[in-house]
Amino acid sequence: MALILIVDNDPNILLSLEYLMQQAGFEVVVAEDGEQALTRVDTTPPDLLLLDSNLPDISGFEVLERLRSEASTSHLPIIMLTAYGRDAEREKGLALGANDYIIKPFSPQLLIERAHALLPKESA
Repeated sequence: MALILIVDNDPNILLSLEYLMQQAGFEVVVAEDGEQALTRVDTTPPDLLLLDSNLPDISGFEVLERLRSEASTSHLPIIMLTAYGRDAEREKGLALGANDYIIKPFSPQLLIERAHALLPKESA
C-alpha cells in the first residue's frame, strides 16, 4: 500500500483529503505546516506528497525547493494542491519541480487518478 503525505494548514481540507485517499486505498500521514512536512518526510518517507502552497511557516514552494535539493528526496513524486490558480503560481510550482499542479476546488477522482499515475506500479 502506497504511503501518501498530505500537507495542508486547513484542518477541514486535511481531514477530507485524508478520508478521500484512505478510501482510495492509500495509507495516509498528515502535516499541518511546512516544518512538519519536512520532518515527516525524513522520519517516514512517503511514496507521494500532496502539498499545499499556502502554509503558515514556510511556503509549500519552499518545501518543494528543499525536497528537490536533497538527493534522498529529489525524485519524490509531488502534487501541488492549492487554491492559487494563476498561471504564474502554476509555472512556479512546475519550475521548482512539482510533478503535477492541481487547483482547488478539484475533482476527487482526478486527484486519485493523478496520484496513481505518479506512483510506481507496485505501490499504486
